[in-house]
Amino acid sequence: MTDQNARPRSFSASVPLKGRIAIPGDKSISHRSLMLSALAVGESRVTGLLEGHDVLATAAAMRAMGATIERRADGEWRIHGVGVGGLIQPQGALDMGNSGTSTRLLMGLVASHPITATFIGDASLSGRPMGRVIDPLAQMGADITSSPGGRLPLMVRGLAPAIPLAYRLPVASAQVKSAVLLAGLNTPGITQVIEPVPTRDHSERMLRGFGADLTVETDTDGTRHIRIVGEAELKPQTIVVPGDPSSAAFFIVAALLVPGSDVTITNVGLNPTRAGLIDVLRQMGGNIELIDPREVGGEPVADLRVRHSMLTGVDVDPAVAPSMIDEFPILFVAAALAKGRTTTTGLEELRVKESDRIAVMATGLKAIGARVTETEDGLIIDGTGGDPLPGGATIAGHLDHRICMSFAVAGLVSGAQVSIDDIAPVATSFPSFEALLAGLQQ
Repeated sequence: MTDQNARPRSFSASVPLKGRIAIPGDKSISHRSLMLSALAVGESRVTGLLEGHDVLATAAAMRAMGATIERRADGEWRIHGVGVGGLIQPQGALDMGNSGTSTRLLMGLVASHPITATFIGDASLSGRPMGRVIDPLAQMGADITSSPGGRLPLMVRGLAPAIPLAYRLPVASAQVKSAVLLAGLNTPGITQVIEPVPTRDHSERMLRGFGADLTVETDTDGTRHIRIVGEAELKPQTIVVPGDPSSAAFFIVAALLVPGSDVTITNVGLNPTRAGLIDVLRQMGGNIELIDPREVGGEPVADLRVRHSMLTGVDVDPAVAPSMIDEFPILFVAAALAKGRTTTTGLEELRVKESDRIAVMATGLKAIGARVTETEDGLIIDGTGGDPLPGGATIAGHLDHRICMSFAVAGLVSGAQVSIDDIAPVATSFPSFEALLAGLQQ
């Protein structure tokens, strides 16, 4: 059966990409700025917010639970919060669309409030397991009823006061960490997350910025102990959201691969827990220059100048995976054009994203002529040495925005056009993707 709302799109070999672009705001920071502003007492102001479907789902959910959230004509968002503990019972189900971040973090918020919320989502989100979040929240006292396999639709009945716990993350997951910390905001005592492998730390930075009593201690082996004191009082903030490095990734790789390209991407967030892709691409020989490094709202940012480069395959250290977990699909495209072999391991997490990103990328890359071997926890890719990929195939995007954008970039460096069955999911994270790409091709 054909989806009547699908929007097929083809991408062909590109002229050199030239120019200067600003990418949308960081999705992770956008989600958290709305949630924490909604829990502060008073008015917070946010500029640079990513206005994709995922973040708008978070805004709608926080409105449904009592916050006043409005977007002004100049693009500034103003949020009047209800205070920690002040969330109200939503009148209907919370529709998360395609947003796993919204779902998992909001489950944490609801878990320690005396309310009940039902979470629903689209077909892709409804296929993603939520068990890794359900387990710690249930230990804190939340009553969670899910569909088979720990999937949506699911219902969270919060407990107030909830039970503080010390939770050791069984897998590296910023979303699980954040869900537990957000539940800890309204939980008496100290809630602790023990993180053996560091993941993106936007939640810790922003919680402290809003006035939460949060501390981080790091053991000699790198294990992080993150403690938050509950029944917090959050103070309203003025937030400037930096550009999303995960969105910048597609233009970074496109500029590296398309001969003659010279692109500057402004105001890109370079939080060290998110910047793994840039490090790996530089190891491969990518010409990526950081211009005017600075700090905005507690987050490091810089402008990036990226020029076409001959890349060489590398063995990617699995230790960097948490700092670039969303960027592996586009790294696979870069590897397919590199000289020699690129090997990736330790990427089991990719199999439970919006799609099984290991399998979907392997299938798609093979269809357009790349030499790819799929393993249990990664891909082995033998690159073309800079020659175009054959192309000439239609790719199933599986409703996964990052898969769609990765194969759009692959189309720019293919002999025959690469078609994507439905480009519409890109709007979940990067509504201006196609327009920015067209602007660089002038």
